[in-house]
Amino acid sequence: MPVTRVPLGLPRFNADAIAYAAARLTPRDYQILEHLLHHRVLTTHQLQRLFFTKPQPTRRRLGILHKLNTITRYRPWSPYGGSSPHHWVLGRAGAELLAFRRHTTVKELNYHPDLAMSIAVSSKSGHQIGVNDFFVHLGHLARHSPDAHLRAWLSEKQCAKIWGDLARPDAYGCWSENGRQIDFFLEHDTGSMTLAKVTNKLAAYADLADTTRIITPVLFWLPSHTREVNLRSLISTTDLPIATAVQTDLDGGPAGACWLPTTATTGQNRMRLADLADSWPHLALGQTEQAAAPEDDKEPLYRVISEEESR
Repeated sequence: MPVTRVPLGLPRFNADAIAYAAARLTPRDYQILEHLLHHRVLTTHQLQRLFFTKPQPTRRRLGILHKLNTITRYRPWSPYGGSSPHHWVLGRAGAELLAFRRHTTVKELNYHPDLAMSIAVSSKSGHQIGVNDFFVHLGHLARHSPDAHLRAWLSEKQCAKIWGDLARPDAYGCWSENGRQIDFFLEHDTGSMTLAKVTNKLAAYADLADTTRIITPVLFWLPSHTREVNLRSLISTTDLPIATAVQTDLDGGPAGACWLPTTATTGQNRMRLADLADSWPHLALGQTEQAAAPEDDKEPLYRVISEEESR
């Protein structure tokens, strides 16, 4: 059946157009919309790793969602030639459908029709993609490993709603693997901020721990080994549970043995993400309600989609 494109210039609410789109969305489609609502922008490759198996079904389904105006896209300019991947953002019809499912309004979702344009021209869009890529790696591993689960992934905006101005992490996560689990705040570092400003954030995390009485490790995901060494020299005396790693997608990416806690002794091997909680035996690490494990561990946040479902 040919797909009729929902007009970009939708009025505030067009019941026929929204009903037409709603009749063609699957549960996985709604998951995609939810992720774009919370995490603002995801590339085609990131969405494939989270929800699909192969490029062709990914592009086909995203094309349908785009024609329905549930999602929209832009392609960043590449200074080195070649073609950047499509970057996907929640569309107007998608926001209407999510608002309807939540019994709320588009305004309450903080959605604006010019969202794609504002993200495309934002100097922070690259940072957002980097933060999301960290969790996409975890989600992809969880999809393909029965012993791994991404139990929570909260965006900067969601964190601000929960903890206000006490601390402003780039994201919050809960990861478990082989029966080991860790809750953490992520600081995705691009090298654009001075290390003095980076370390100044630690006071806010200390205030958050004092206020909530929940001690949560802070993970610094850094762009280079030099940056990591210099940061570690500045935070070696902190009482907060902190670990650092250099950004990589090799050997399990952020889930792999790339983490070094500030409590590490000379010559200590780097640790897998799920094992980091053992690095601070003197601290009673807590768990927020947002990271509570699902009642049925057989229903992970991400699952492998069959080729038949992908069509």
